[in-house]
Amino acid sequence: MCNSSKSNLKIDVSPYEKSNLKNSLQQIFNTIVPFFLLWYLAYKSLAISYCLTLAITVLASGFVVRIFIIFHDCCHQSFFKNRLANEILGTITGVLTFFPYHQWQKSHSIHHATSGNLNKRGIGDIWILTVSEYVSASAWKRMMYRLYRNPLVMFGVGPIYIFLIKNRFNRKKAKRREIYNTYITNLVIVALSTLLIFTVGYQAFLLVQGPIFILSGSIGIWLFYVQHQFEDTYLEQEEQWDYVKAAVEGSSYYKLPKVLQWLTGNIGFHHVHHLSPRIPNYYLEKAHDNTPPLQKVNMITITSSLPAIRFRLWDERNKKFVSFKEISYLL
Repeated sequence: MCNSSKSNLKIDVSPYEKSNLKNSLQQIFNTIVPFFLLWYLAYKSLAISYCLTLAITVLASGFVVRIFIIFHDCCHQSFFKNRLANEILGTITGVLTFFPYHQWQKSHSIHHATSGNLNKRGIGDIWILTVSEYVSASAWKRMMYRLYRNPLVMFGVGPIYIFLIKNRFNRKKAKRREIYNTYITNLVIVALSTLLIFTVGYQAFLLVQGPIFILSGSIGIWLFYVQHQFEDTYLEQEEQWDYVKAAVEGSSYYKLPKVLQWLTGNIGFHHVHHLSPRIPNYYLEKAHDNTPPLQKVNMITITSSLPAIRFRLWDERNKKFVSFKEISYLL
């Protein structure tokens, strides 16, 4: 991809970088309202059958993912034109998804600025070691890495650790505004949880909120995982790293069934989002469809994305992910 085509690609998608108030308000209404309704129905269904409750919580989990996409857009200042409006809604949706607005906004902006850059890993991304780094690592580090990359840990324990523990604390050298926002988010989460427990009882609260929390968290981590860890992705040392190539080639076009595409807020068009984070989620598909070069990227589906579970290490020489088994002869 030459320099002129890079700049042209950014220009091509620039018309979609403006939010639409009607679309944003409509998305708030058709996302947050159904979530609260489903939560209530799940609670009421406990008196009928817990199987029915679980079925409702599965659907509610999808709406939590959609709420997170709204939060995500607010962090990029793309959901509303007004910065304060993004901050207010971002904080509210952050409470519902267990994410402090300013804290995540900071780490996620670093993720966008460094995605695909092997020299700048470690903030806002999933831990990746290259083959050479893994081979030269200590036995303790290799063990911890293998544990981290285990699907049961990443998609099972991961949501509990990230949402309940990691997100509750501020990063080092966080500014006062970020610190206060985290404290406020934590206090509101505790207050809402306490109110619900006193209203419906702690058992009912756990039976409803527990599955929603675990399932939505696992889905969220899977989406984040597969958006950058797929066949033919882009990872380079800083000398060869390029922002546009990292965005378009290192972020997946995850083609999902229409219902799942809607519930995940079009985040499957991740290559478009990384090219221009200022595009609201409801314009990502249109930007993709009206920009021919973006349609030429490698597309993955649910079926073709499943082998990514076996991806463990980045092979710099062959430019691909490999499993632990494939490099066992080096140890």
